[in-house]
Amino acid sequence: MAAWGFVAIDKGGKEIKGSREADSEEQALRELKAQGLIVLEMTEQNVLTRDISIDFGGKPSARDLSVFCRQFASIIRAGVTIIEALRMLAEATENKKMQKALLNVRADVEKGEAFADSLAKHPTVFPELLIQMARAGEASGSLEISMERMAIQFEKAAKTKALVKKAMIYPTVVMIVAVAVVIVMLVVVIPSYTEMFQELNAELPAITIAVIAMSDFVKAYWFIHIPVIIAIILAIKAYAKTYGGKRLFGRLQLKIPAVRNLIVKSASAMMARTLSTLLTAGVPLNEAVGIVANTMTNIWFREALQEAMEQIMIGVPLSQPLQSCGLFPPMVYYMVRIGEEAGSTEEMLNRLADYYEEEVELAVQSLMAVLEPMMIIVLAVIVGGLIAAVMAPMMKMYEALDSL
Repeated sequence: MAAWGFVAIDKGGKEIKGSREADSEEQALRELKAQGLIVLEMTEQNVLTRDISIDFGGKPSARDLSVFCRQFASIIRAGVTIIEALRMLAEATENKKMQKALLNVRADVEKGEAFADSLAKHPTVFPELLIQMARAGEASGSLEISMERMAIQFEKAAKTKALVKKAMIYPTVVMIVAVAVVIVMLVVVIPSYTEMFQELNAELPAITIAVIAMSDFVKAYWFIHIPVIIAIILAIKAYAKTYGGKRLFGRLQLKIPAVRNLIVKSASAMMARTLSTLLTAGVPLNEAVGIVANTMTNIWFREALQEAMEQIMIGVPLSQPLQSCGLFPPMVYYMVRIGEEAGSTEEMLNRLADYYEEEVELAVQSLMAVLEPMMIIVLAVIVGGLIAAVMAPMMKMYEALDSL
């Protein structure tokens, strides 16, 4: 994701400068225009020209944002002013980055700026979805309702992401255990038996010779292996952040059947829930789809929704690009089509979200059911192979002794 430096004019006619991360210049322009800014100049920043900021506070989680929205709505409903509510919430939050942002938002609101415009100045803290909902709530005079909807949205999104992460924890742990077992076997166990085999001057099977050679290689060049492994991991992580890397790893996710099932259902749930929330708040469909596109973690779904947004702008119904992209399940575009024909798109999207959120839980259970035996088998094959390499020459010697 590249950084784009910009010069723009805000709604008050004030010139502002800043930077925004986006996959392309067009995406950065769309996001800035959605905030009501008139962009005068935009240039891609490199390592030397990129804005440097040191922040020891972590980015607020979906849970932090959910608590903020729910508490904000409750305080406003009680008759407290927005300025006082922001002060109270800034003092209550434990996230330093969010606390600083809330204090700055409070200062801007005191100067007369709109609440949504003040939130938009902190894109790394407050997502575009929250900003648009706040803007819609201010325009309709129902800010507390919009914030309550956002609290539910963040809670649902956090639950879906937690389920996906849960599915990834088990194979990761098993893989780490497998690597640790192999290292211990090669560095500690195998060398102790190697000395015994050399003393006995026994003829060793091919598997034992291969494992001993591997053990010697690991022990002799460990100081090279560690930096190389770290470099490979860092290179993969860096490549995964590039446009080509996102497309490659995104496509790989969609190629593995069990993983694809989980990714597709979680993306469908996220799309339906977020789009329903925005449409209910009165955000135009094309803008809502553009915002939803930016919430997609898999770049193939993001680009499909960006393409859908462009087709909506020329009058194409949403259900058509959802079907033609070939990523979403048939139920998604069928339900959306029914909603479009009946004039109840928001209701259909809500039903879709409820359905696919339940499906995500089932998909996680199915993935775990497949992964657990597979990982156990892989671990057993690795450890069993190493044990066989040790035991094979010993069994051969026992057989030779029995024959005497």
